[in-house]
Amino acid sequence: MKIAVAGTGYVGLSMAVLLSQNNEVVALDIVPEKVEMINNRISPIKDKEIEEFFKDKKLNLRATLDYKEAFEDAEFIVISTPTNYDDVQNHFDTSSVEDIIQKVTSLHIDATMIVKSTIPVGFIKNMKEKYNIDNILFSPEFLREGRALYDNLYPSRIIVGEKSQRAEKFANLLIEGAIKENIVVKYMNSTEAEAVKLFANTYLALRISYFNELDTYAEINKLNTKDIIEGVGLDPRIGTHYNNPSFGYGGYCLPKDTKQLLANYCQIPQNLIEAIVKSNDTRKDHIVSMIMQKNPKTVGVYRLTMKKDSDNFRASAIQGIIERLKSENIEIIIYEPTLHEEKYKECQVISDFNYFTEKSDIILANRFEESLRSVSQKVYTRDLYSRDD
Repeated sequence: MKIAVAGTGYVGLSMAVLLSQNNEVVALDIVPEKVEMINNRISPIKDKEIEEFFKDKKLNLRATLDYKEAFEDAEFIVISTPTNYDDVQNHFDTSSVEDIIQKVTSLHIDATMIVKSTIPVGFIKNMKEKYNIDNILFSPEFLREGRALYDNLYPSRIIVGEKSQRAEKFANLLIEGAIKENIVVKYMNSTEAEAVKLFANTYLALRISYFNELDTYAEINKLNTKDIIEGVGLDPRIGTHYNNPSFGYGGYCLPKDTKQLLANYCQIPQNLIEAIVKSNDTRKDHIVSMIMQKNPKTVGVYRLTMKKDSDNFRASAIQGIIERLKSENIEIIIYEPTLHEEKYKECQVISDFNYFTEKSDIILANRFEESLRSVSQKVYTRDLYSRDD
């Protein structure tokens, strides 16, 4: 069948690649350079599996700037456009998703829209009422940045926000493209599926915040964080996963999803959800406090990205550290190979690693990499395990 995918970020592109193994897929984007790259089988995002599939697999995939070309005759239209959180409105900016809904509706085509973008609880219900449509449902994604296609090939679960034949048909398309067998599939209403997405990511943020606050306690009291974490993790109910301290949670999803869930709690009793959001700011304040105690003149920031092997630093925790240090009138220099500008947020960007390390009094590294080994005496990090989670 023909399937359209609107938006070619890590969610949309990984979905397009997965589905194009067995179906005709047309990917829609508004950026001409991305469309050209996809058609030339060059991944516009850093993702090992996508790059390998573009090189080695025969995919029935093409990209276009024309929404009519993408949507006409499609049986499913997957919507994976960005929904950033608007701190002024206390709400996701869902205008890009709604724009696609309007375009599909205007064409009067018999296609089912599958929203993969993260949305507020109740969004699908509101869209059905606003546009008097029924051909739309939500199916959350649970993908890691940089491993998006891998997580589609080996999904932890598939959740589709409808109990219907078309929901089963879409789930079967995902199963058909995956490598993992015996995948758990759960069908529910779209409103519950929307809640699953936000609660799952907020729990991950909670776990990050918990081990970060454990680390804050240990650091201030000069205790061995690693011993405490590993002793706690020996309880099988807690486990030894997702426990590596950092400068805070960040990236595409966790900051905005926790804030959106908190906004959804308006007039609903809660303490924990708000604490998770506040904890991330408190952690950054603590990190800056520990840096200031060292009285540095020049602080070097090693990488703006949240994770290794990533080229994205949207909402990365280190950026909150930079803003706080700037307010303390600390000189900041940045080493970030993916940046080609001379300045970033009024901070000097240095491309020469040796010069960067020489000029830095302290080097901040959210994640420690082997290249820092020779200057480890200058490095300030809370990374215990040299891994992303």
